[in-house]
Amino acid sequence: MTVFTPTILLCAGGTGGHLFPAESLAHALRARGIRVALATDARVEGLKGEFPASEIVTIPSATPSGRNLVKRAGAVLTLGRGFGIAAREVKRLNPAAVVGFGGYPTVPPMLAAQILRVPTVLHEQNAVMGRANAFLARGARTIATGFREVRGVPDKATAPRIHTGNPLRPAVIEAAKVPYPALGPDDLFHLLVFGGSQGARVMGEVVPKALAQLPADLRARLYLVQQVRPEDLTAVQNDYLAMGLGGLEAAPFFKDLPGRMAASHLVVSRSGASTVSELAAIGRPSILVPLPGALDQDQAANAATLAGIGAALALPQTAFTPDRLTAELVDRFENPEKLTRAAEAAKSAGIHDAAERLATVVVETAART
Repeated sequence: MTVFTPTILLCAGGTGGHLFPAESLAHALRARGIRVALATDARVEGLKGEFPASEIVTIPSATPSGRNLVKRAGAVLTLGRGFGIAAREVKRLNPAAVVGFGGYPTVPPMLAAQILRVPTVLHEQNAVMGRANAFLARGARTIATGFREVRGVPDKATAPRIHTGNPLRPAVIEAAKVPYPALGPDDLFHLLVFGGSQGARVMGEVVPKALAQLPADLRARLYLVQQVRPEDLTAVQNDYLAMGLGGLEAAPFFKDLPGRMAASHLVVSRSGASTVSELAAIGRPSILVPLPGALDQDQAANAATLAGIGAALALPQTAFTPDRLTAELVDRFENPEKLTRAAEAAKSAGIHDAAERLATVVVETAART
């Protein structure tokens, strides 16, 4: 007797912000006996062995933005070629549903699925819907959201909207079990600083100057873990080594970032959707510096969700100066109870079972056909 195993096709571009929630959903679906396939772009080549999918297909993609008309026209042609390939792959895989996680690499396979009348589910990680998801929203059967309130959803998108939260990696779920570390008057203050691919530069420019202005006794109590661009690493390390910090770890990348979040008293970072969701799940106070210049201002909206409940301080990059950061750090050294209250507020906003919630949404959407 042949047992039919349904396939769910996940569509996510080759960046962590899109791949991490897709990976979490893949684990949840596979635990239910569902076959998972992934459609992505060429950037995911190095991760093929890690993503929990039975099959990974690469779809040509590009981003049709910017002022260069030639590049925009080339991007549109690439997306058209990707659509043709995606249509063939969707027919071959015959998925019960297709799930998109935003970004232009999802457009060809999601659009192909919609035209072929395969049920599609959009998951929007940010508090403002991205342009790719907004383009696809009208044809979606269901829209799942990482935040309770999401701006920028097109008026013509009539699909049911369900707040699932942002699916979390297993490492985040594990880190969320670690209680917030109390900060006594003689304890080391653990500070974690990271900025992602578009944020490490400003962190490398502002944070060393801010720490240099701290009183010497506070610097001696500071244990710093900071993500630094490779080209800045030596200079930043030399700056810190001259300051007499209580401890220092600087590197271009930390594989165990959720664990380092859990060990921190305070996190200074950008406010991408995954970062904000992980800070909430783990329950750590933060100073968030949204990426400036984004058309959608999605990171500013993400940061506001934690700032609004007292879990974070949201600073526009223009206000993220050495003097301001020094003052904020001194305040937290002197008033550690503020950190504890912010950690509790962050924890109250965490959603630990978002992957299971989203898996249920996907299965129910597929069953409605």
